Amino acid sequence: MSDAQAPEPYGGFDTMSIGGRQWTGSSDTEYQDRNPYDDTPLTRIRLADTDDVESAYRAAAAAQKQWAATPAVERSALFLRALEVMDRRRGEIVEWLVHEIGGVRQRAEFEWSLVRAGMIEVINHATRVSGWILPGVTPGKENRVYREPVGVVGAITPWNFPMQLSHRTIAPAIALGNAVVLKPAEDSPVTGGLLLARIYEEAGLPPGVLNVVIGKGSRIGDALVTSRVPSLISFTGSTGVGSHIAAQSPLKNHALELGGNGPLVILDDADLDRAADAAVFGSFYHQGQICMSTNRIVAQARVYDEIVDRVRERAQDLRTGDPAGADTQIGPIINDSQLEHARDLITRAVGDGAELLVSGDPSGPAGRVLPPHVLVGGNHVATAAEEVFGPVATIVRAESEEEALHIANDTEYGLSSAVFTEDVERGVNFARRVHAGMTHVNDTTVNDEPNTAFGGEKDSGVGRFGGVWAIEDFTTDHWVSVQHTTRDLPFGVDE
Repeated sequence: MSDAQAPEPYGGFDTMSIGGRQWTGSSDTEYQDRNPYDDTPLTRIRLADTDDVESAYRAAAAAQKQWAATPAVERSALFLRALEVMDRRRGEIVEWLVHEIGGVRQRAEFEWSLVRAGMIEVINHATRVSGWILPGVTPGKENRVYREPVGVVGAITPWNFPMQLSHRTIAPAIALGNAVVLKPAEDSPVTGGLLLARIYEEAGLPPGVLNVVIGKGSRIGDALVTSRVPSLISFTGSTGVGSHIAAQSPLKNHALELGGNGPLVILDDADLDRAADAAVFGSFYHQGQICMSTNRIVAQARVYDEIVDRVRERAQDLRTGDPAGADTQIGPIINDSQLEHARDLITRAVGDGAELLVSGDPSGPAGRVLPPHVLVGGNHVATAAEEVFGPVATIVRAESEEEALHIANDTEYGLSSAVFTEDVERGVNFARRVHAGMTHVNDTTVNDEPNTAFGGEKDSGVGRFGGVWAIEDFTTDHWVSVQHTTRDLPFGVDE
């Protein structure tokens, strides 16, 4: 496939990848993967059943021990080869992201760069794993603590940044000697999984180390989580599903990144143009379908009216349409269900007393291009109180800095957040009082860098992705003691 060319229908991604084989699902359902902008068919695939899940886990378990025993430098070299594949296939990858999930071209390029950066980040993971040698309390004893791979990782990932959100589990997991069974979202089987399997296969990853099953969560989700094979379940998605996963597998380790309701707070000394630019980007980038999206713009009273004017003007100027177009900024919502969810929240927010400043009807061949919506209202209106996952911004007025902080924290979520002020230390002091896993001073809520702690508090998840935190998540401590001298045990035989 050449650069800047739409994926051909049924072009090579019509089977799963299990144990290094191209695998046809054993369910009775065939899935049609379609472009969300115009419903053009992209591929079709027979979906997995629970038997396929167990086959994938058996393949992963069989491959994992030998992969873990592979010298660290050889595991590192895999990612150098994968980088070459990423660079060579850049055009193909970008086109798939544009056509499969409706990402505008700049956003697709950005996701390609995130995945590439993730490969670079894990190159040295295998050689950074370290243990401890500790003195013993018992005379003559030496205590060693080794960091070992957890074994097999089960991963369930979403459709909104499918390649990146799958890869941030795959890359550190396999770098550290684990094997993976991945179930990407049904809306993004290629970019969320099959394309990654192809890249790593081409880079020389041994068969069975990465396995991809395509199926409906309602049919195979519990099997992925309750199987005895995986030691860790990595999930990115809704809080409801994440809670269900944790309940279904209480004795497994979990890496969970769940819902968000990101506040972007604009204090009374902020650079208003800079703040408005960040708020509009955070609210509408990728149609607002990002866990870190700016769900609420909280402006202090002295600057509230000016922020409302700036956000409204900027939102009205955003260009909607075909995501493949070079100038398009807002493309389609991923599917009809998600579109109806966003529109329902807007309707309920107006019913709650919010004022609708910018709106419009869906357009495009499939009717899924929802134009930007801007509302003003209290923190209780539906579009402020709930995660929207659509191109919707709600502006909330705060009389004081303390009230702005209260509004920011008045949610069950705690993923990403931001604060704008010309006084950096004021911003840092404010940021440290926000109950969130991530708070950005004078920047958008949408930030993702591979070497730092990505994750949330409260109902937004458990654990952190990225950097040394990933090394901790995908390895486990093994205490091995050595008794160098004869130990005097109380049940010893008298001579």
